[in-house]
Amino acid sequence: MKNEILQTIKQYDTIILHRHVRPDPDAYGSQMGLAEIIRASFPMKKVYSVGNDEASLQFLGKVDEITDETYKEALVIVCDTANQERVSDQRYHLGQKLIKIDHHPNDDAYGDMLWVNTDASSCSEMIVDFWENFSDELLLNETAARLLYAGIVGDTGRFLYPSTTEETLRLSAHLVTFPFDRPALYRELYELPKNTVKLSGYILQNFDMDKNGAATVYLSDTLLNEYEVNPRDASALVSSIENVEGIKAWIMFIQEGPVFRARLRSKGPVINELAKEYGGGGHPLASGATLHSDEEIKEMTKKLQLICADK
Repeated sequence: MKNEILQTIKQYDTIILHRHVRPDPDAYGSQMGLAEIIRASFPMKKVYSVGNDEASLQFLGKVDEITDETYKEALVIVCDTANQERVSDQRYHLGQKLIKIDHHPNDDAYGDMLWVNTDASSCSEMIVDFWENFSDELLLNETAARLLYAGIVGDTGRFLYPSTTEETLRLSAHLVTFPFDRPALYRELYELPKNTVKLSGYILQNFDMDKNGAATVYLSDTLLNEYEVNPRDASALVSSIENVEGIKAWIMFIQEGPVFRARLRSKGPVINELAKEYGGGGHPLASGATLHSDEEIKEMTKKLQLICADK
């Protein structure tokens, strides 16, 4: 499949890359990292990265603004996006051919060509693997290396998550040979505003955990307003209780207007099937869903408790 993707890239003069809504570093890294590899390797091609900008990640790069006409006879590549409804900028279907590159479970097998590797730590890792396979034809430069490294670091939790494999570290070794400022990149990825840090203190004092290691924390609109933290920044705190002794899995419920964003994390029990019950999904140990009532919150909490009780 990788060779087919490369040959398809060679055939198109215009290539447009998408990623998922509410992007994380891997979404930015894989999308813009691949775009930079293509741009550097084939200077005559027109290469664009599109989607809604995320203010907290603009240090990685900014998206391009293009017209619908640009999609005519274009190749579209969607990175790091399991489901079609989560593609940022729904014009992705306007191109002539569509490629999906992803590391999430392939529940929505969209696209004319699909490369899905659930064993990869991140979509950014897949892009490094893609470059390595064709390093005699593709150019990996400092800009691409920085983007892809940020994506891998983000999705592996600084190489701490179980998704980090020998292959992850081997491929990452290629990236650190480039002279981008790694300490500065880590600061930009992980520094938090003072009010967000204060909210993390609230979380540590107010999470609930049962005897089986199922934990929850609820952040209401009122609370977020009190701390002057938006839902996006609050989501960055989902791992703040992961080191609590005895914790197995947890959910952070974040109110965002009329809905509640459920951020699910686990240190063992599989929780993505639970997320799927509420129209969400993700990885076995890291998933998300959107809930619409207090009743659904209570229901999901009970189901999490049952999952942890069985482990």
